[in-house]
Order: sequence, then structure tokens, then C-alpha cells
Amino acid sequence: MADSSKIRIGYLVSRYPAVSHTFILREVLTLRRHGIEIEVASINHPDRDRSALTLEEQSEAARSFYVKDAGAAGAGISLAWLLFRHPFRYFQGLWSAVRLGGTDVSRIIRCFFYFVEAAMLTRWMRKMGLRHLHVHFATPAATVALILARMAPVGFSLTVHGPDEFYDVPGYYLAEKIASAQFVCAIGLYARSQLMKLSPFEHWEKFEVSPLGIDPEQFAPRPFRHSPEPFEILCVGRLVPAKGQHILLLAASIVAAAGRNVLLRFVGDGPDRQSLEGQARALGLESMVRFEGAVNQDRIQAFYQTADVFALASFAEGIPVVLMEAMAMEVPCVTTWITGIPELIRNGVDGLLVAPSDAQGFAQAVLRLMEDAELRETLGKAGRRRVEQHYHLDNNVARLAVIFRRRLGEAA
Repeated sequence: MADSSKIRIGYLVSRYPAVSHTFILREVLTLRRHGIEIEVASINHPDRDRSALTLEEQSEAARSFYVKDAGAAGAGISLAWLLFRHPFRYFQGLWSAVRLGGTDVSRIIRCFFYFVEAAMLTRWMRKMGLRHLHVHFATPAATVALILARMAPVGFSLTVHGPDEFYDVPGYYLAEKIASAQFVCAIGLYARSQLMKLSPFEHWEKFEVSPLGIDPEQFAPRPFRHSPEPFEILCVGRLVPAKGQHILLLAASIVAAAGRNVLLRFVGDGPDRQSLEGQARALGLESMVRFEGAVNQDRIQAFYQTADVFALASFAEGIPVVLMEAMAMEVPCVTTWITGIPELIRNGVDGLLVAPSDAQGFAQAVLRLMEDAELRETLGKAGRRRVEQHYHLDNNVARLAVIFRRRLGEAA
């Protein structure tokens, strides 16, 4: 499985580990099994106290470098080291940060702090003997990598998920990142199309399609319920406006008004929780809605086990991993016909797709599945086959490992 050529790279993540980005941890662990040596740096500490992490996450946290944990002393040491050992690189990086800030004072200040973090990472990469840095998401962590690559003899690459990065192209310096990166991985065809839209043709050869995936053995089929009572609808994801959970509450009220006994579970947390709880009360759905909060990956299967339908009403997505998890467990999915989702789910074949913001459409899709147990079972089994064939974690990470070897070779 492992290639004879050794590839050693750094991975830079904004926050690692994180409940909402468990797929990055899975990718790192699987890449190591495929013979790619990975060292992880995270700008921020984990999203939970370390005692609340899973054992696997605790192990990763113990070996990862946390930039902000080094504090002001660590920043000062790194800046002094860079200035006195490599003064040209120091001023090159500082000038790069100032130029990114433009004429906006607040952006200049922000980019200066990115420069400081880049200096800290430069010293870490030198200590670890790393010559390439790969970043998930083209957001601020990637801006740090952009500055780092302009002042140190290292290369960097990106995995772009979308759609957030595509909404504020100047603010995320996406054009500059594409131009400076050695290559850019897109998680699907939609993401690649947006990169092409934003880039001159000569950069298109940089773009690789590298889908995410899950382990179908970990997410094994759950027992099918022919006549569930109540009928359980599950939504997993952060409680944020982009996920459209308010639409699901409206859809649940329509289903309840039709005389159906449903239970809607939200697994996840976020700034929309209070307004969602208020909407549930206003609709008289308190007894039909459960807010479970954020849970670790080792507990998530229990919620899929009891779900009859998985619903995701997002207004903006890449290709959601939670849909892959539900599909692998043969939970039929109802979600929106947006961005990269149709690459994963074919309407009426692997699940049901609804127009975004269409509460009535969501309600009708759920009612259709409630009334047709055979359709639920058929879509569930087809969804698992789809994941096994196209979104199997080991296969897709092996594909990513090939990209790293082909693009980096002896350079890493």
C-alpha cells in the first residue's frame, strides 16, 4: 500500500481536532497508513477541553503543534530567530503581509498577525524538517501559509471545500493563493468549477479533484424500521444560518399538521440554537424536537441508528460528510439541490433533493418517505452503494496520496 518514496509534509488546520471537521483527522490518519508522513500544526487549540476529546483525538492533540499556545514569548522568539538568522526572509514576509493588507489599516494589522504566525510555523517546519505545507480550506490559515511560502523555501498546497471561500474572494485572497500554490485540491467538480471561474486558464493544471470519504465499515447499516413510531428525522451539523435548520422546523410543523407523529433531532450546536428553540416553541413543536448538542464522533452512530430519515436543509455546502455517514448507514437522505450535493446524491436514486428554502418541498419529501417504507429501504441501500463506490475513505485517501507523490516527488 505504501509507496517506496518517502513524502513528508506538514498539515495546517485552523482548529484541530474539531467536532465539525473530523474528516481532517480521518484523512491524516489514513494518509499515514498509506505511507505519507504527516505532521500537523493548528492555529487554534482543539474545540473542546482535552479531557473531552476521544482517545484518538487526544493522541493527535498530544503530537500536534499549536501556534497560539506558544503565546507572546513563542512569537517573539520566532520573530527574533527569523530576523537575525534570515533577515531578507523576515522583511520579505513582512512586506508580503503589508501588501495583502492594502490600504485598510484593520486588514494590515490582521495580516501582520498572520505574518507572526507564519514566522512561528517557519521555525516549526525547519525543526521538523518539512518542506511542504498543505492547508484545509482557503480561509485565514491558508493566508498564513501564503505569507510563509513567500518568505521561506517551502511550498504549499490547498484543499478547497467551498462555498465559503467563493463568497469573499478578495477577503480570502483566493486568487493570490491559487497563483502561489503548487497545486489545489477541490473536493468535487463544483468546487473545481469555481476555482476555474476565478483563475486564468494557465492555472487550471494546478487543480486536482480529491473527494472526501468515510469508512463504510465504521458506519455500518442500521436496522431498518418498517413502521416507526414516532418517525424520527435527524439533522447533524452546526446550528448556523447556512445550514437552514429553521426550514426543517417549518417542514416538521407541516408534517405534524398532517397528523403524523414525528421526532426531529438536531445534533450539533452553534449561534442559531436559541432562535431555533424559540421557533420550536412558537410552532408548538416542543414535544417533537430534541436539541442534543454537539457530540463526539464516537457517539454519533447512536443517532444514525435510530433515524428513519436524515434531513439537511442547507443553503450553502461543499459535499457534506454527514450525508455520507447517513448514507453509509442506509438512512435515506432528504437534502437541497445545491452546489456539490448532486455529485453525491442523485435525486430519486440515492436520496431525495429539494430546492433550498422550500419548507413545503421538504415536508412533502418526508411525508412521501413516511408513506413508502419500500422507497425508504431502496434509497437507503442505494445510498450506501454510492458511498462504497465513490466516497470510500481508504480509496479516496489513496487517491490523495497519489496526488501528493505525483506533485511533490522528491520535493517533500
